[in-house]
Amino acid sequence: MDAASLNQLKQFVEQCNSKPSILADPSLSFFRDYLESLGCKLPPSAYEGSSNTKSKPYVVDESDEDVEDIEEEHRPQEAAVEEEEDEIVESDVELEGETVEPDNDAPQKMGDPTVEVTEENRDASQEAKAQAMEAISEGKLEEAIEHLTQAIMLNPTSAIMYATRATVYIKMKKPNAAIRDSNAALEINPDSAKGYKSRGMARALLGQWEEAAKDLHLASKLDFDEELSAVLKKVEPNAHKLEEHRRKYDRLRKEREDRKNERERQRRRAEAQAAYEKAKKREQSSSSRRAGGMPGGFPGGMPGGMPGGMPGGFPGGMPGGFPGGMPGGFPGGMPGGSPGGMPGGMPNMDYSNILNDPELMAAFSDPEVMAALQDVMKNPANLAKHQSNPKVAPIIAKMMGKFGGPK
Repeated sequence: MDAASLNQLKQFVEQCNSKPSILADPSLSFFRDYLESLGCKLPPSAYEGSSNTKSKPYVVDESDEDVEDIEEEHRPQEAAVEEEEDEIVESDVELEGETVEPDNDAPQKMGDPTVEVTEENRDASQEAKAQAMEAISEGKLEEAIEHLTQAIMLNPTSAIMYATRATVYIKMKKPNAAIRDSNAALEINPDSAKGYKSRGMARALLGQWEEAAKDLHLASKLDFDEELSAVLKKVEPNAHKLEEHRRKYDRLRKEREDRKNERERQRRRAEAQAAYEKAKKREQSSSSRRAGGMPGGFPGGMPGGMPGGMPGGFPGGMPGGFPGGMPGGFPGGMPGGSPGGMPGGMPNMDYSNILNDPELMAAFSDPEVMAALQDVMKNPANLAKHQSNPKVAPIIAKMMGKFGGPK
């Protein structure tokens, strides 16, 4: 390219820098498209009045990951409805046996087990008990309770007195009162068979089959009798049914909870995997951008890219290769420079020659080298002033060779 053409090109670039609206001229649409194909970002004024205004809006360059993030932000949030299972509803258990409504009478009188009982009181207590037994035989249960209460007050340290009154309360269908007396008897004598038997029978009346079975089994180990055996035959089947029923639904609830926990683990695993894939994709994209800015210029994204990247050179035609491709070789056709220039621009450039060159890639990370390269791209005539820089000149020479010049 002669000096006049080079000067015209320089003036045109300066005008574009100072007044980007020049590029809105339809006759320069090919130049605008070329700049965009290199990844250049043009201001809105470069499209005003152009037929491409709608198809070429001014946008900020975004990575695929950024676009995906924005899409996700604007995408309607789907309701995160966790797969819920219906609540487990327990079926009824068919039980047999007589039960009664709980008695809510005021607690019966209790003696003080800490008092010292005289021999006279013991005898009187036994006499009151005998009267109670006679009343029971006559079916006078209320009278029997009165006599037994008197016996307890005379000798509150006797477990048998409480246990006997408990049996009368059972006959009266007052299980709660019977349980209170049975507990008092067991506090005085933990090995009271009659205390366990009475409490077991009272619990059976309340439908507490499993607790009743435990008490009755303890009683049978301490003092087995026929009445106890008959009661156990009625209580045990119900206790077994309830135990099986409870185990079944405990298992179902545990299985349901396990499935819920597994769904939660899978959800967290999926979220972690998605986050990992997203980070991995972003890192790959970031690495590829760091490895080289093609298309769109040298690594580092110099504005305008490498002029001459299309057959015939930079728009306006720059026969002679590298901008200003001065005949006679490397910059300015200096004697002794690299001969040959690059006629006809730089058609069919293989950017991989640069990207795969460790020395060039390392040089592109050097701010001084990149500043020099950008200076040359802005004004090819500035090649000459960097010839004396031992760090920059070899890089430019090597790049010339990579782009088809003689090595």
